[in-house]
Amino acid sequence: MTALNHSTRRRLQNLPQIPSVWEGDRRPLSAEDAMSQEWADPVSASAGTSECILWVDGSQGFVRAMDMVTIDTGPEAIVRTLLRAIEHPHSPAQPARPQKIVVKDRELKFYLRGVLQELDITIEYVPELPLIDEIFRGFQDVVSTKPPHLPPQYAEVLTQKAYDIWRDAPWELLGDHQILSVELNQWDIDTLYLCVLGMLGVDYGILLYRSIDSLKRFRQRVLANESINQLEEAFLGQDCLFLSFESIGDVADEYEDDFDLADLPLSEIQPSFGNLHPLEGLRSFLYEEEALTVWVALEALHRFWRASRQKLGGEALPKLNSRYRIPLPAVDDAKPATISVKVATQPELESELLEMANAADEEDDEDFEAGQPLLRDDLVPANSFLSLGVVPWDTVEFLRSGVECYQSGPVTAAGEGLPVVMIQTSRPKAKAMIQQLQDAGGLKAICFNRGEDSFEDVVYDLGILQTGNGQLHLFGEFIEDDPVHVAARKKWDQRCKKTKGYCGLIIAQGLTGASRGNPKLKDMLALFEVRSLSAKDLGLGPLQLIPQLE
Repeated sequence: MTALNHSTRRRLQNLPQIPSVWEGDRRPLSAEDAMSQEWADPVSASAGTSECILWVDGSQGFVRAMDMVTIDTGPEAIVRTLLRAIEHPHSPAQPARPQKIVVKDRELKFYLRGVLQELDITIEYVPELPLIDEIFRGFQDVVSTKPPHLPPQYAEVLTQKAYDIWRDAPWELLGDHQILSVELNQWDIDTLYLCVLGMLGVDYGILLYRSIDSLKRFRQRVLANESINQLEEAFLGQDCLFLSFESIGDVADEYEDDFDLADLPLSEIQPSFGNLHPLEGLRSFLYEEEALTVWVALEALHRFWRASRQKLGGEALPKLNSRYRIPLPAVDDAKPATISVKVATQPELESELLEMANAADEEDDEDFEAGQPLLRDDLVPANSFLSLGVVPWDTVEFLRSGVECYQSGPVTAAGEGLPVVMIQTSRPKAKAMIQQLQDAGGLKAICFNRGEDSFEDVVYDLGILQTGNGQLHLFGEFIEDDPVHVAARKKWDQRCKKTKGYCGLIIAQGLTGASRGNPKLKDMLALFEVRSLSAKDLGLGPLQLIPQLE
């Protein structure tokens, strides 16, 4: 048994002793429920079922200290909480030792007797702890009165509709700047503006803004590169309902860092709903009217997506609109009411949002030219699988007509095939990278250049992509004298010589699947045929790694 050290014991002995009886106990309790009490101090609260440690002054009738701990935490935790109750109690209590402590666990009684000896505190066992029992009953009352995440009568239909949206996967074609409007004229809402999240493979969901102004204000604040606190305030200041998708439990922990929710089976996906409002902040449940509003909007999106998907694959939104008569979910076998809604694309709003983003990019470019690193590293997604290799000419012919994006070049078919840089990532991130290349005027060249890290005394062979607008993007850092890379570079140079200086970039999906490191033809989304430049052609000379200090 661990005992108090002498200095702690002397410090406690110097505190006044009051004629009070304290109750102490630890009981299972959801950490979320305990944290809902405004006087709780959940130092080590966990997200699942935990234990709540309470020390209360039975004579005065108030809590002196409280902690949340995991269920496997040892008995030392209850002593730590007791010491805080003695020395640093919750207001209005003052530091003091009790005359007596009562507990309803015999093992705890003997444990405390051993730890607290020489402090002149009587420790007794009692079958009941009336004040603590009353407090825990209050916890349960809070839990029982807490609204459910969804109104019971709409929970099943709303959840099923969310799964319909997950299967539709509108984020495969729509970016978060391509807004759809749903005209309702119900429940004090004229029109909702739907923003689809997920094209980048990070957060999947639908934001349902109650006004265009709220959407624009949030975008402007995000693009302004505000501080974390300001961005949090902007996030909470949105006026929207939302649907988000998450993995069930800790499934995501089993995957690698570059985890994409879309790689999970439907059985491991769960939808969540909520509300954001400047005066309410974030609320993770919906009331009845809100649930109906979200259900109708998602049903309208589902119908529109089935009817118009083939028309939405272009770079810009076409001008489309459709009307639907949607029967509301029936409640208590009553005849369902039907409402008319109109779904429309918003190409003008898309243009406005793109202009906002482009203006922010121009400011970033000015900062870049004013002293940012010469090589950008924001094009290739983190944790992508990179390789230098060769693709046979018959496969090249197939890719030229089979990939989603093809940039041709005057390639001479000679040797064993086309030398290529293969970048494999998740599908959303691959599509985002392709879009970035297209926005930058396509790919102009692939090259390698010497890079020096004088702090680590390491020399690198830097893989560089040059885009049509002249910017240089880092795609790989290879240790110059690594035997594997030396052999790969030698073959690369030989193959490029045979193709008269031409090579290719292939962007593929399937990073976390069975085809990781060896993508199949169906996984290859883009082929860019470009020049292979030497370091001399690039004309940069050795590049130095310079630390960026905040």
